Amino acid sequence: MSACISAVQHIRPLRGGSQSQLLRASDGQYYVTKFQNNPQHVRVLANEMLATRLGQLLGLPVPRVTAIEVCDWLIANTDGLRMDVAGLRTPFKPGRHLASTYVGDPTKGHLFDYLPEGLLQRVTNLGDFGRVLVLDKWTGNADGRQVIFTQESKRRSYKAIFIDQGYCFNAGEWSFPDSPLRGVYARNPVYEHIKGWEAFEPALTRAEQMDIDQIWRIAAEIPAEWYGFDTAGLNRLIEGLYSRRSAIRALITAFRHSSRTPFPNWTSA
Repeated sequence: MSACISAVQHIRPLRGGSQSQLLRASDGQYYVTKFQNNPQHVRVLANEMLATRLGQLLGLPVPRVTAIEVCDWLIANTDGLRMDVAGLRTPFKPGRHLASTYVGDPTKGHLFDYLPEGLLQRVTNLGDFGRVLVLDKWTGNADGRQVIFTQESKRRSYKAIFIDQGYCFNAGEWSFPDSPLRGVYARNPVYEHIKGWEAFEPALTRAEQMDIDQIWRIAAEIPAEWYGFDTAGLNRLIEGLYSRRSAIRALITAFRHSSRTPFPNWTSA
């Protein structure tokens, strides 16, 4: 793994089940940080790194992910570095944690996790919603597809960035309980442009043709403490992921024929 950055300042807590925190790091950048002892599962850190870097290989707009070192001193002297579970405030543990680059400037309000339906057509990379389906169906994302929208400066347009891959591989279970409506975005208008299989390219072909060595190169950089040093479990996960490449089209087809009818303009057989 590349050199680990260090946290130097706590900015604020963020929304979400993992109780992520926004930190400023030694490289001057801001990072959304998930801690090992988060309320979900330690494996969500491994999932985030593996699935996000797979997304990069597929050509998707995802944040950069790395490891960030958070020291005892910063936690002891920062009241905000606590998680709330069942009414109890528990300090996050020191060590290496998962850091995703914060998209944009945290001092400016140009990030949105929701856009009204009328503004979705101003998203300049709307086609990526079809391509990210490849990642979500392949990795068995057990959550709805999470997105943030950045407002492009001095323009009335937006860009979608696909975040929060922690529930890929069924979160801490490391299994693939496939369901047509899992791992999809909540609103159908983002899929209306899809008319056939070409809408999923080049991500679909890249996934289907990915070599297992490419997957292992990513997995080898995941800190072992993020999956409880369970190397046998990691091996099963990678083998399962590799074998699922041939199922991606069937999983997308199941979503196509679901009660959502997400692709109204895909009329070919």
